[in-house]
Amino acid sequence: MASGEETPSSSSEPTLARTMGLGALTVYGVGDMLGAGIYGLIGKAAGVMGNAVWLAFVMSMLVALLTGLSYANIGSRYPRAAGAPYVAHRAFRAPFISYLIGLGVAASGLTSMATGARIIAGYVQTLGVRWPTELLVIAFLALLTLVVFRGMRESTWMNILCTTVELSGLLIVIAVGVGSWGSVDYLETPPPAAQGDAAAGLTVGLLLQGAVLTFFSFIGFEDILNVAEEVKRPRTTLPLGLLLALVIATVLYILVAITAVSVLPYRELSQSKAALVDVVRKAAPAFPPLLFTAISIFAVANTALLNYVMGSRLLYGMSRQGLLPARLGRVHPVRRTPHVAILVLGVLVLALALAGDIRQLADATSLLLLGAFVVVNGSLLVLKLRPGEPRGAFEVPVGVPAVGALVCLVMIGGRVLGHEADVRAPLIAGGILVGIALLYVLQRPKYVVLEEEPERP
Repeated sequence: MASGEETPSSSSEPTLARTMGLGALTVYGVGDMLGAGIYGLIGKAAGVMGNAVWLAFVMSMLVALLTGLSYANIGSRYPRAAGAPYVAHRAFRAPFISYLIGLGVAASGLTSMATGARIIAGYVQTLGVRWPTELLVIAFLALLTLVVFRGMRESTWMNILCTTVELSGLLIVIAVGVGSWGSVDYLETPPPAAQGDAAAGLTVGLLLQGAVLTFFSFIGFEDILNVAEEVKRPRTTLPLGLLLALVIATVLYILVAITAVSVLPYRELSQSKAALVDVVRKAAPAFPPLLFTAISIFAVANTALLNYVMGSRLLYGMSRQGLLPARLGRVHPVRRTPHVAILVLGVLVLALALAGDIRQLADATSLLLLGAFVVVNGSLLVLKLRPGEPRGAFEVPVGVPAVGALVCLVMIGGRVLGHEADVRAPLIAGGILVGIALLYVLQRPKYVVLEEEPERP
């Protein structure tokens, strides 16, 4: 492929097997969202929102739902495993935008993995391990790199097993704490800062801060689009599965948030290194804390592992298409894995994990994806207004992507310019985007010529 172009698939080449029905797709989506977000950030979110932390999940769900509707529309129109870069390229035909979105989404996976590494370090420390956080982060990422290097067998039953473990932990929290519901004021927020700040209570700025932070918990719904070519009847199954996954995750998050602040005062919750473990420990002292800690570690590690596998394959695929250096496309002769891409990702994740705390890394992840969602919503808006574009079985009004893009921009602005905004997360996200732009300028890749989307059932 010296020319940098991708030739259309011939009939003799195999295609991905369509094995996922509605149930499997919904489980995939729920499993992709559960994990590091709710297990690691409920305490941090409570520190921002107080007992009203459940409202932050409602706000971030509405943002995710708007963009989720756009993704559902896109999946119904263009059921292919290309994701945001493909839609951006189809709409704008601008290689730089597609390149930036592709690596930007990949970078959000890196910051998500870095967040997971620090969350796991916190959980391990609750077990009595006195190692420094940085050392635990290095040890976890080294182990994760080794696992990904050795390879990963993917199957529906394994995905269901992983999701069951993650889900069981949340259901345990709800079950042991439901008796405490109604014991606090669920609209109480932290008092204003002691600098003469007159603002108090539920303000728009506070809701935006909480929503940007908890939005990290919904990351993963956009990945459903990437398995479109493995879904049965994708034009109808994919939109329904995506929306069902969002609704299920939202209900779980709200119930867990209400339970957490009902059992533990939000100030105590915000200081916990393993918030949900402490909730279970107080609500059900007889429940083995070691067991729930193991569930939490598994859930967060699974999220990080999934991001690592997907990120390494994304770099490998972009290299094969001529968008990234050819070395990233090398495959290990024995393990048959993209070992160079895996190593590069490992180094980048380690640098990110050591550069910021959980909240800043989660915020940076959210900011990167919010930026990508602005472009994806804008792309759908352009495609819906362009004559001759195919219509899908699931169509949303033009206003949905327009409002979705606007809301994402408002959330970005609220995080970057809002009251008491910390500049570290925007600097991390901005630095990543600048690095991607410089890489594009230095590399000057030849963008793949995308073939027209085939009309398939």
